Amino acid sequence: MNTKKYIYTFLVIGALCGGCTQWVDYSPKDDYKVTDADYLKSETDYRSMGVSVYTPIQWLNQVVPIGDIASDNAVAGGENASDVLDLQQIDDFLVNSQNGTLTEVWKAAYEGINRANYLYQYKDTNPSGVAVNFAGKDALYGEVAFLRAYYYFTLVKVFGNVPLFVDKKLGIADSRTLKQAKPAEIYAQIEKDLTNAIAVLPTTDPKNGRITKYAAQALLGKVYLYQNKFDAAAPVLKSVVEGPYTLVSNFGNIFLQSGENGSEAVFEIQYSNASPYYNWGGTTRGQGNYAVQQCGIRGLTGNSPYAAGWSTNLPTQDLANAYEAGDTRKAVTCLDIEAYKAANPSFNITYQVAPYKNTGLYNQKYLPRKGESSGQIELNYLNNQRIIRLSDVYLMYAEALNRKASPDDATALIYLNKVRQRAFGDNNHNLSATGTSLRDAIWKERRLELGMEGDRFFDLVRTGQAATKLTGFTVGKNEIFPIPQVEIEVSSLVQNPGY
Repeated sequence: MNTKKYIYTFLVIGALCGGCTQWVDYSPKDDYKVTDADYLKSETDYRSMGVSVYTPIQWLNQVVPIGDIASDNAVAGGENASDVLDLQQIDDFLVNSQNGTLTEVWKAAYEGINRANYLYQYKDTNPSGVAVNFAGKDALYGEVAFLRAYYYFTLVKVFGNVPLFVDKKLGIADSRTLKQAKPAEIYAQIEKDLTNAIAVLPTTDPKNGRITKYAAQALLGKVYLYQNKFDAAAPVLKSVVEGPYTLVSNFGNIFLQSGENGSEAVFEIQYSNASPYYNWGGTTRGQGNYAVQQCGIRGLTGNSPYAAGWSTNLPTQDLANAYEAGDTRKAVTCLDIEAYKAANPSFNITYQVAPYKNTGLYNQKYLPRKGESSGQIELNYLNNQRIIRLSDVYLMYAEALNRKASPDDATALIYLNKVRQRAFGDNNHNLSATGTSLRDAIWKERRLELGMEGDRFFDLVRTGQAATKLTGFTVGKNEIFPIPQVEIEVSSLVQNPGY
């Protein structure tokens, strides 16, 4: 393998179907030369390569804890002040360009983009110049378009100005040739990809985790909200709320194994505990969900259904206090371990007391459970990441209706109150606000509904609340994170302001 450094150190010449394996031009002898012409000869090749475009999305599981740890929802936790330094930096707004967690987000997202671009490069004809046509090819490319949009959306909200390329996979010759694009350009490409995806994707898919038209519409609506395009967001989100989804009656059931891909799941990232690949050299790159282990209670023993973990990504008391009495989401989101221990003496619970920045609370939504991991236990939990749920879409739709040029607060209230009715189990907690008071209520409800699901920091930034809500936040700097230093050095990229 050629080990020469080149633009985006994560990028190789392409990606092999179905898993984490990659292929490169490697030719010690002409007899063994592997080239593009060896791929994409059949429908099976195209579909297998399409699956490979999904793979890096599993590697982005750290975007979820980042979205809460950087906010007022969670603290980094860990064993001590020197534990999980990457997350401590993010928590304290002391992050630098050497942060390994952010570097992995960058690498994973661009690996996904390069895989998508490889398929687009040969959409009409394969590397040998032959057209490979088959039923469902357009829909397959709709999935690829969605995934590329998701990768770019992750990059633009985390890093801001990032390189934009869509016409081909990158090779060594592309080193130092690409420049960073402004967020507006990135968002324009995301919108284009999602619009194209919506036009060709099916409304249902027989295999869990595959992208549907509704998932693309929901993500497009979210992308519009991030740009304050409320008039554009409202109709596309309306299509989703009027779609085939229904709220799960019991909020806590959503996050159980039995609740995966349920009636309100618009888009979930699929994980499995049956992966043949898991190792400490690539903790986030197996097919299991590494983020689950992080949430667990350090040193936990006893007969409870929970497994031990590392005591990171701990909910704050501020988040717990934000819930009203009777709100069932509080217990599902924030596990008070001492209260739980006292209520269940037969479990004989013991655990390591007082992790660093101890809050007494643990992330109940993704708390590791016994029997849900295998092999390398810490790295291989099967829990899906719930990325877009129907209640999230309800609240995005309500916000778009409230903030568009001609507000429709009456309809916005209907969807806000649907979420609250599920949370409280009655209509007694319905709201009746209008205007900016309704807007603020919707923003608050997003925190309560989506707590510990990775949205909070990005919501605070996009709505302009971060500076007033987050201690240590510096306006003009902390809205985004630093470009990884290795990319500055290798690719001649420009660092974000303040870093």
